[in-house]
Amino acid sequence: RFKYLVLGFILGASMFPGVALITPLFQLFTNIGWMGTYQALIIPNISFVLPLTVYTMTSFFREMPWELEESARVDGCTQGQAFRRVIMPLAAPAIFTTAILAFISSWNEFLIASQLSSDATQPVTVAIASFAGAQPNQIPYTAIMAAGTIVTIPLVILVLVFQRKIVAGLTAGAVK
Repeated sequence: RFKYLVLGFILGASMFPGVALITPLFQLFTNIGWMGTYQALIIPNISFVLPLTVYTMTSFFREMPWELEESARVDGCTQGQAFRRVIMPLAAPAIFTTAILAFISSWNEFLIASQLSSDATQPVTVAIASFAGAQPNQIPYTAIMAAGTIVTIPLVILVLVFQRKIVAGLTAGAVK
């Protein structure tokens, strides 16, 4: 009944630019003592990828034939068993694809991480941006490019290893 209102609220919340959220997050995390901690990086990242995950999974579940769940219920499964034995195996590619996309989105986040992290908790993207040259005005482009290439290797390996599941998840709602 309220699903469109909830989806609209999530969409509206995702439209705030990251720059507009830095000062409130900075003040909040300073007041509760989280500045420079992992929590200060994890909580905003979860809230930033939540709209992506909700919309991806919503579009998948809208296309899923609910007759499969109904037939499982007719065969004697409870609602929990039907979910566990029928819905979850069918949703696994979409869940996996959504998890990969959320991970990549969090991995690439720079703006909030550069303001809320300390030297001990900064992610690799922020560490690469802080590379300095031997001279004050010298920018070590080769070192930055090499580090950027090395940092993308885990993502490339992750995508290559799970390529079939990602493709299956992305095409799960498509007409075949």
